[in-house]
Amino acid sequence: MSSLVITLLTVVLCAGILISGLLAVMLNNMVSAVVSAGLASLFASVVYVVLAAPDVAMTEASIGSGLTTMIFLYAIRKTQKLESEDDE
Repeated sequence: MSSLVITLLTVVLCAGILISGLLAVMLNNMVSAVVSAGLASLFASVVYVVLAAPDVAMTEASIGSGLTTMIFLYAIRKTQKLESEDDE
């Protein structure tokens, strides 16, 4: 790929990271915010692939996007169950 295409793709992906990060901070729904943060991490892993760092990209995709998002969603689910039990 040409240098211009790589630069343009990197800029577009970094804009996606910024937008996803802002959405994660601004959204009121916790699940949507966690998914948006996971999306920002996924964009970051694609940027690492474009910048020729596949080992960092695989780590970011598996830990940053996958595992962290799942742990947060599990914690939200458990917390909501505890809150509903306290309301009864």
